[in-house]
Amino acid sequence: MKKGKQILLNVGLVAAAIALILVLLPHDDKTSYTYELNQPWRYQLLTADYDTPIMRDSASAHRLRDSIDRAFVPFVKRNTALSEENVKRFRKAVAEKMTAGKAQVLSHAISVTYDRGIIDPAVYKQVHDNGKGALRVMDVENGANTVETIDARDMLTPAMAYNLIDSLYRTSVSGVSAGEALDQEVAQMVGAVIVPNVVIDSAANEKFHQQEYLLVNGAMGMIKKGQRIVDRGEIVTPQIYTNLNTYLDILERKNVDDNKDTYFMVGQALYILICFAALYFYLYTFRPRFLKRSGNMVFLITFITAFVAISILAFEYIANGIYLVPIAAIPVVLMVFFDSRTAIFSLVITVVISALVAVYPFQFIFIELAAGLTAAFSINTLERRSQLLRTAVLSFLAYVVSFVVTDLITDGSLTPFQWGVIGEFAINSVVLSFAYFLILIVERMTGFTSTVTLVELSDINNPLLRRLAEEAPGTFQHSMQVSTLAAEAARAIGGNTQLVRTGALYHDIGKLDGPMFFTENQHGINPHTGLNPETSAHKIISHVTSGMEIAHQNKLPEVIKQFITQHHGKSVTRYFYNTAVNESPDGNVDRNAFTYPGPNPQTRETAILMMADSVEAASRSLSEYTSEAIGNLVDRIIDTQEKEGLFNESPISFRDIQIVKDTFKKRLSTIYHSRVVYPELKKPEAT
Repeated sequence: MKKGKQILLNVGLVAAAIALILVLLPHDDKTSYTYELNQPWRYQLLTADYDTPIMRDSASAHRLRDSIDRAFVPFVKRNTALSEENVKRFRKAVAEKMTAGKAQVLSHAISVTYDRGIIDPAVYKQVHDNGKGALRVMDVENGANTVETIDARDMLTPAMAYNLIDSLYRTSVSGVSAGEALDQEVAQMVGAVIVPNVVIDSAANEKFHQQEYLLVNGAMGMIKKGQRIVDRGEIVTPQIYTNLNTYLDILERKNVDDNKDTYFMVGQALYILICFAALYFYLYTFRPRFLKRSGNMVFLITFITAFVAISILAFEYIANGIYLVPIAAIPVVLMVFFDSRTAIFSLVITVVISALVAVYPFQFIFIELAAGLTAAFSINTLERRSQLLRTAVLSFLAYVVSFVVTDLITDGSLTPFQWGVIGEFAINSVVLSFAYFLILIVERMTGFTSTVTLVELSDINNPLLRRLAEEAPGTFQHSMQVSTLAAEAARAIGGNTQLVRTGALYHDIGKLDGPMFFTENQHGINPHTGLNPETSAHKIISHVTSGMEIAHQNKLPEVIKQFITQHHGKSVTRYFYNTAVNESPDGNVDRNAFTYPGPNPQTRETAILMMADSVEAASRSLSEYTSEAIGNLVDRIIDTQEKEGLFNESPISFRDIQIVKDTFKKRLSTIYHSRVVYPELKKPEAT
């Protein structure tokens, strides 16, 4: 990727990370508190920054409202004209249905019920339930409201009014025969005119109800500025819970009114930006090759941001939830894909950003760094899943010890000891022990190859390596020797030792397609005999393309495929090229026909393999294995590769190349050291 595009990508990554974190972060200038009813307050002493009214807690307010509702005397309005109107309607309706005398009796009875007052059944129940048997009427006299309480015990519901009318009719009031029942049609007419003439005054009811509710909604007192709201370890009672809600609501409104929220977010954004800038400065200074690979930066920034986001969400929604996040897994995972220094620096950046939401930032940073560094130092190279169990145990101990230390510093004692936090550390450590699965997920999602996978691939019992050992034993032994040489050289210059070791084991797997064409697998019969140099060169060169096909079939990682394609780079099959030139009458030979497809080594590790492959193969042709002979061989081969520009695309330095040379010389001298010649026994009869 071009430098300009790479810079834009990096800027975009940081901008996206900052935006996401800012969205999740609390947007005020105070710590966001998470608290639960009837649970201990787990933060430090909280005092009021503003005068805060003491409101009733919800349970007390609910009980008081219920009491007010039960004792409340409803307001009503009496419709005085309704009685006369309905009596006239009734007399007109029954004029042809009954005699004038009977109609007069019923009309009088209807008037009697209206005089007593007809009310809705719900109002009747409320009047008798409150035990007062009263209603209130609000009138306006001389522009002022007056309230009168009236006796409502004799008022009737429509059903009771009908029964009263029926009873009066049956008792033959005003000459009606005793026991005479109302005609059904007349009865329906009576029922039609019996409607409530005393109805609820909704406006007055609402007004006076709200006035009485002021006792509920009003403040019972005041928490003055600087006074205690709640202290650490104190149980959050319903009243304290209400006080906290009131105080934080006021605090939020004050922040909005004072326009502090915007400045606070700007401060958070700059804080996060500085942290990521420090990460980029570190990479630019010590790991510039990481910056050149867009995949590395996307993964690194995304990984850090994901842990920060999870920490914020855990803090917001779970009590002490920030300590449930396995931040110690960050160096464990990153060491697998990068290196220990990058992993530890990323841990520091993640912890410092996550501390934005920690209740006690100092305590959080100290605890997480202690656990994370312990995890990093406990795993030099992750080769077995069982190592994670040990790491989890050590990290748990680091969590507990650092928590106790910070508790002693902040409180001066361990009372009350927070066993719940210790439990969260235990859960955290259990999750850390499953980091292996996180590594596998990262491998699948990013295409990166972990050291765990490399270790598994370097097992000589791997089916592909077993096949190489059986079908091309000479190549297998050559690969083993190259693996040893290359790994030593990588260790000497600070390269990825495990990657080189594994890549070396697979770099020649293409020789499985015709192993007898390669010297190390021949036993007296040379299949190149009778072939022209071009054909022989093609057979030799094809082991690169065949190797890629075999690697693809066996789903080898991309980093291993790079060793297959780059271990010869764009070098020339010198033996057959020289033979072709010597045999050509005019000396004109197409050099491309004898050149490997490449590319040339792109990394220090593949450059090391190219050197180790050539040196190990050539060392077998030495007639004597003196230090001078070995030294001259190593210098000649590597210097030739360097002059041909095979290392120009690799970040390996001249200093690295010299260290590699010295390592090869020392290692080969050890392998081919002179041995003591045992004397022959000249006296066979001796025992």
